[in-house]
This record gives sequence, C-alpha cells and structure tokens, in this order.
Amino acid sequence: MQHVVLLGDSIFDNAAYVAGGPDVVQQLREHLPQGWGATLNAVDGAVTAGVERQLQRLQPDTSHPVVSVGGNDALSQAGLLDEGARSVAEVLDRISDVREQFEQDYRAMLHAVLRLDLLTSVCTIYDARFPDQQRRRLAATALTIFNDVITRAAFRHGLPLIDLRLLCNEDANFASPIEPSFRGGAKIARAVAALVADHDFARRRSQVFAR
Repeated sequence: MQHVVLLGDSIFDNAAYVAGGPDVVQQLREHLPQGWGATLNAVDGAVTAGVERQLQRLQPDTSHPVVSVGGNDALSQAGLLDEGARSVAEVLDRISDVREQFEQDYRAMLHAVLRLDLLTSVCTIYDARFPDQQRRRLAATALTIFNDVITRAAFRHGLPLIDLRLLCNEDANFASPIEPSFRGGAKIARAVAALVADHDFARRRSQVFAR
C-alpha cells in the first residue's frame, strides 16, 4: 500500500478555513488511486523548523512525504516591508540575511526528510492575496527569495515540485490573504495526487507540477 503524508503548515492543514467543507487531505483521498492512503501531519502555523517534529509522528508505512512549508517563515519577516532604508544596498543586505537564515533552516529540514529515503516532493509558497494591491505586489517580490531557496533545494536533489504560485492563481483559491479555500485546496489535492501517481521517482529528476 502507498501512503502519502502531508507535512508543513496550513497549506495542507486548512480545515479551519473551509467553513466545514473538506480540507486538503480529505480531498486528496478522493483523487488517489484505489488502495492508497493519505495522512495529515502538517500543522497550521508551523514554520520550517517544525517539520522535524512532524516527522516524529510519521506513519510506519509512509511512502510519499509531501512538504509545503515556508510561508510562516516569510510571514515572520513581514515587518521588513514597512522598514525604511537609506539605500537599495541596505535593503538587499537585510534581505540577504533573511534568505541565508531561511536557506539554513530549509536545508536542515529537507535533510531530515531525505534521510528517511522515501519518495519525497516539495511545494513552493504561493503569492499572498492581500486586498491592498501595493502590499500584494511587495509581498510577491519578497517571496521570491524564499521560493528561490525551495526551488534550488528541489532541483539540487532531483525532487518533484508543486508550484503553488501557478496553481493557486485566482482570488477564489483563497479563504484569506494567506489561507487556501475549498477551491484552492481542491487544486492542491489534485496536484499532489497527480504527482505521487505519475512522477517517475526512480529517475531522480525534478519535474514541476502546476495544475
């Protein structure tokens, strides 16, 4: 039996945001091949460093861990968007510090997952849907440094990648500026199901899933 385990944050643990509708893991079970199982280990509010604690609850028959994390790491740095600066170089220096810390945390997390020698996949962070268009624009730009870390790590290890930026591309996919709605969760569930069923993990080559 194949068993998908969802790790990370509220991108997967979105039950609180779907008004009683099915969350991502429930929808995922509907799309998986017959005989497959799916379990939610992700925790709403988790940061990258918290995934290692989720691994301690990993089911013994896990075959396909899927990781979606990093949005809360980015959110913790949101104050940077409101800080003043004397030059572009000063801004880039602060951003570089944030990037380096996230890269360190993400590498440590991914190393812990890969050490299990399972069929691992990862997700990018989608663009927040803030009502204020200028805030949305700045956040999307800032998130590129986090997504660069994630995509580089995926490609370095030959992992398949779900690009949530392309997948969740409509306001209806969001229950709030940063949480997936029922519709967004349905897209995510279908993408996870397609990845675990169709990707050739034996080749150890990255492939991007975006629909």
